[in-house]
Amino acid sequence: MYLYHGHLQIDNNWVENTIRPIAIGRKNYLFAGSHAAAQNAAMLYSFLGSCQRNNLNPHEWLSDVLAKLNSPDYEGRFSDLLPNRWKKQG
Repeated sequence: MYLYHGHLQIDNNWVENTIRPIAIGRKNYLFAGSHAAAQNAAMLYSFLGSCQRNNLNPHEWLSDVLAKLNSPDYEGRFSDLLPNRWKKQG
């Protein structure tokens, strides 16, 4: 059908490349060790995916959040540290 429609792609490599990390992760989740470890890994993947979606450097975000977790300034306001609400200091 794509022979008659020049705007259609011949293959779907871009889709396969996009979902490859999900497929590899799914296979790796089988070997998490325990249900709790799998939940922790899923939470971390979710945070890193949120960083990517919000155009944040995951290393900067995680370093800043870990440094602020024990700070009295954020007591009860942990939602401000989520990737979609986090503001880089400086």
